[in-house]
Amino acid sequence: MIEVVASMARGPVFLAGELMECLIMFTNPMSHLSTSASSEMLAWASAQIHCQFHASESRVALPAQGSKQDVQAESDTVLIPSRGERGQCVLDTPPKILFCDLRLDPGESKTYSYSEVVPVDGPPSFRGQAVKYVYKLTIGCQRVNSPIKLLRVPFRVLVLQGMPEPPFPQDEEVSPINPFLEEEEASRRDARPLERALDMLMVTTSRRCPHMFNITNMRGKVAKFCIFKTVYRLGEDIIGTFNFSEGDIPCLQYSVSLQSEEEIQQQYQRRSGQAVSVTGHGRHMESCLHTASSHFSLPIPLNVTPGFSTDIVTLRWRLHFEFVTAREPMEPPTVLQNQSEVTVWTGAEHVDVDTFSIDTFRIS
Repeated sequence: MIEVVASMARGPVFLAGELMECLIMFTNPMSHLSTSASSEMLAWASAQIHCQFHASESRVALPAQGSKQDVQAESDTVLIPSRGERGQCVLDTPPKILFCDLRLDPGESKTYSYSEVVPVDGPPSFRGQAVKYVYKLTIGCQRVNSPIKLLRVPFRVLVLQGMPEPPFPQDEEVSPINPFLEEEEASRRDARPLERALDMLMVTTSRRCPHMFNITNMRGKVAKFCIFKTVYRLGEDIIGTFNFSEGDIPCLQYSVSLQSEEEIQQQYQRRSGQAVSVTGHGRHMESCLHTASSHFSLPIPLNVTPGFSTDIVTLRWRLHFEFVTAREPMEPPTVLQNQSEVTVWTGAEHVDVDTFSIDTFRIS
């Protein structure tokens, strides 16, 4: 028996284009004191990255695939990383050999290092209602005269789409160099793609430009809505404000929901005019009668996927608004300036209301 342990030092989340590094340890767990202990011989071991695509048959119509044998023959020495998995392998890297003809004595371990750049031309990791993209590092090894055994290590890939070029690409060449800090200057010039991408992401998502919108229904203006930016990063809070003092229609209640839309491209839809799949990721609801202004804060979960598009599916993000408004004007409670006693205001027992929703406000 052989134990195989894979360890990703930097964790299981990577940006497309980033270098993945993994330590893989092979161990013969038998104690050398055991009477049945014996050396183990491994013919070879290799590793590679692959992305597995799975689609819901009730929502996605994919072209017919030719029948493929899904059984690994005992005499087969070819590593097929997606062997035995559902769906299709849409991306894989060339396999890298870790070793050949390895002998492990009882209690002995050997550790090998695997590194590979995560492909930049693949989709991000995504688990939706209709499609899934799952990345795995597959490690295959084979004992002499035995079938291939596979160890699959799932990890997450984020793709930064639409990122602009650095505003000053010549910065490193024209900036002054401190002769007393040569190591720091060298490390800065050799910054990894991850650090550059994160800097670009921070610059893009830090730009604030307030956007104002008038919210109206068929009876008139309800409120003015303000959001400070439309580009966000994972884990950030979406903050918006409402100004009801400028409205003509009394608003009794509002709610704001953070939603994602998963749309299958038309040529792959199972039914013509198929509805878009909508998933909620947070909601804020508040009563606002006689309120001059209000605000909301919706956190973006860290485990979701930013918007992206492939040949099969498009993922978009939006804010969904719902408003409950009164059909007739509602007088606010009157409080006299010299009034010394506490006044209790009782709301109306019956109010004729209208409800409407807005779900076209896009964010990214």
